[in-house]
Amino acid sequence: MGKIRAVIFDLDDTLYSERAYVMSGFDAVASAFAGELGDPLTGAATMRRLFDTEHRPRVFDALLEARNLPSDRRLIERMIETYRAHAPSIGLYDDAAAALAQLQDRYDLGLITDGPSASQWAKIDALHLRSHFREIIVTGDWGSKFSKPHPRSFESMADRLHVSPGACVYIADNPTKDFIAPNTLGWMTIRITRPDGIYRDRDAPNHGAARIQISSLNELEGYLA
Repeated sequence: MGKIRAVIFDLDDTLYSERAYVMSGFDAVASAFAGELGDPLTGAATMRRLFDTEHRPRVFDALLEARNLPSDRRLIERMIETYRAHAPSIGLYDDAAAALAQLQDRYDLGLITDGPSASQWAKIDALHLRSHFREIIVTGDWGSKFSKPHPRSFESMADRLHVSPGACVYIADNPTKDFIAPNTLGWMTIRITRPDGIYRDRDAPNHGAARIQISSLNELEGYLA
């Protein structure tokens, strides 16, 4: 592997807390649908509780059941739309803000993130990230079939930054999908594990483990050098 020229970051649970975004979305849904769900504080608290149970994939369905309300597919779809479209109340991790400031003048910085286009761009803007990166790729702009581990976003990022794969590093958190493509393409890969990370306990599939593991972005400098 040659000299690192491009440092590419994931977004969720890498630069900010995805749990904070989820809770922000629950607050928005509870407030917007107070007429249907009742007291917003109670509704948001119920969703927070359900998120840390087996009901996480279908929190809104479970919420209606917990509030003794009939299942209503259209209502749930509207709740999902509100969740995805809300203006999130989130902030960068301290070590992420420091790393971006330190690396910005020495490397070409990029961002690759999965998720619905509107939601991811809302996060990017809430975190004021556009000015930090030379290139930003939200795979949702291309459709879900190009989500990680599809290699398109990584190939496109290297092309846009005009760097070889061996000069790229990807820093992310989710071992189930984040590192498969960059590993295959010959990138350096670094997994950050955060105490509040949603995927901190997940295991990597074959060829999916990051080559390096860190617990803070303050550790990056030693590996990049």
